[in-house]
Amino acid sequence: SKHNPVARAISDMFKTDRWNAFTLFLEDGRVRLTNNAAERALRGIALGRKSWLFVGSERGGDRAAFMYSLIATARINDIAPQAWRADVRDKLPNTTASRVPDLLPWNWQTSQRQLAA
Repeated sequence: SKHNPVARAISDMFKTDRWNAFTLFLEDGRVRLTNNAAERALRGIALGRKSWLFVGSERGGDRAAFMYSLIATARINDIAPQAWRADVRDKLPNTTASRVPDLLPWNWQTSQRQLAA
């Protein structure tokens, strides 16, 4: 039926002003057919939204945002967040304030290589 939502979506796709945008991925290999990668990246944020309502206070919310940022940064730098966090938790009590930047995710892997060498 032409009134079916899927049929409407298909007919909208064939309109002249949308066809060029739809077929752009055929002309430029950098354009993705789907946005699944972006949706997967945002999935954790969407799932945690209700949990973040119960952080207890503004200070708790600030700490949760800080930790979430560090965990996401570790993932971006191809570091296992749990391993990084465990190692930092063990090293932090014996680390001077001037050496704390060495424990951040983007420096952590480098410092591990230096220790192994």
